[in-house]
Amino acid sequence: MTAIDPTAHLTAEQIEELGRELDAIRDEVIASRGESDAAYIRKVISAQRKLELVSRGVLLFSIFPPAWLLGTAGLSVAKIMDNMEIGHNILHGQWDWMRDPKIHSTTWEWDHVSPSEQWKHSHNELHHTYTNVIGKDNDLGYGIMRVDEDQKWHPFHLGQPLWNFLNACFFEYGIAAYDLELGKNLHKRRRNNPEFRARARAVGRKIRKQVLKDYVIHPLLSGPSFLSTLAATFTANLVRNLWTHSVIMCGHFPEGVQVFERRSIKGETRGQWYLRQMMGSANISGSKAMHFMTGNLSHQIEHHLFPDLPSNRYAEVAVKVRALFEKYELEYITGPLPKQVFSAWHKVFRLSLPNKKPAVRTPDREQELAAA
Repeated sequence: MTAIDPTAHLTAEQIEELGRELDAIRDEVIASRGESDAAYIRKVISAQRKLELVSRGVLLFSIFPPAWLLGTAGLSVAKIMDNMEIGHNILHGQWDWMRDPKIHSTTWEWDHVSPSEQWKHSHNELHHTYTNVIGKDNDLGYGIMRVDEDQKWHPFHLGQPLWNFLNACFFEYGIAAYDLELGKNLHKRRRNNPEFRARARAVGRKIRKQVLKDYVIHPLLSGPSFLSTLAATFTANLVRNLWTHSVIMCGHFPEGVQVFERRSIKGETRGQWYLRQMMGSANISGSKAMHFMTGNLSHQIEHHLFPDLPSNRYAEVAVKVRALFEKYELEYITGPLPKQVFSAWHKVFRLSLPNKKPAVRTPDREQELAAA
C-alpha cells in the first residue's frame, strides 16, 4: 500500500460494519435474482452466436473489401462478447443459480486458448482471493512487470512497456501461459512434474482446437477468399485481445489503485477483505454499450466485491457501493476509458524506471518483494 494509507482513518469496528453493509447489498441481489436475469444471459448468448454466424458467413466473400470490413467488425464484436460478458461471467458462476447445464461454470468452454478449468483456478481461486497482494496475485503485472515502487528495479524492467504491449496483442496466449504458471515451471524438475505436464497438454489441445477452427477450417470454407478470411480472423482476435487487455489493465493498474504486502492479509476479516477489493480496483465510466462490451468489468470495483453476482446487476449495485465509499470517506477511482488507459500506461512507464530515491526496506519487506 502507498506510504499514506487511505484507509488509516477507519477503525476496526467501522471496517467490520462496512463489511456487513456490503453483505446486505449482496444478499439483496441474491434474493431478487429471477427470470429477467436468466432471460438476459440467454438473450446475450443467442445474439452473440447469431452475430458470429452471420459474420463468418459474410467472410466467405471476404475477398471483396466491403465484406472483409463488415465481417471482421462483426467477428471482433462477437469474440469480445464471448470472452467478456458471456465466458468470463459464466465461468465465475454468476449464472449457476439457474441450474441450466448449458449455462454453467462446470460445463462452459469459451473461445479462448486457455482451458476454462485452468482459468477458473488462476482467476477465481487465486486472483479474486489475493487481489493485488504482491507475491500472491499473479494478475498483478502478470509476472513480467514491476508494479510497486518498493520492488527492486532491474534493467529488465526498462522493457516492460514493450512486454506489456506484446502481451496485449497476444493476450489470450499470455493468459494461457499465466494459468500454467509457465515462468516458475520452466525449471527442468518442475517441467517434468506429472500434474504440470497434464495441464500443459490440456493447453496444447485447446490451442490446436482454436487454431484449427480460426485459421484452417473457416478460411478453407471461404475458398478463393482463404487468405482474406485468414487475415480477418487474425484481426478479430487481435482486436479482442487488445480490448480485453485494456479493460483489465484499467480495472487493476491505474494510478491510485493500491497494492498490498502478504503480511497485511494475515488474519484478514471479511470486512478487511472487502476493503482490499475496494482499494485494489478501479472503474471505467461510460454508456450502457461501453459497460456491455467490457462484460460489465467497467464496474471492476463491484465485480471484485461480488464476483459471483450476475453482471447485469452491477450498474444498480454500483450506486449503493459508491454511496458507501462516500460514507466511509474512501476514494472511488473511476473515469472514462481514455483517462484510465492513459493512467495505467503512465504507471507502466513510470515503474519501468528506477526510483530516484530508493525505498527503505526492512528484512521482512525485502523478503516479500523478492518473492514477487
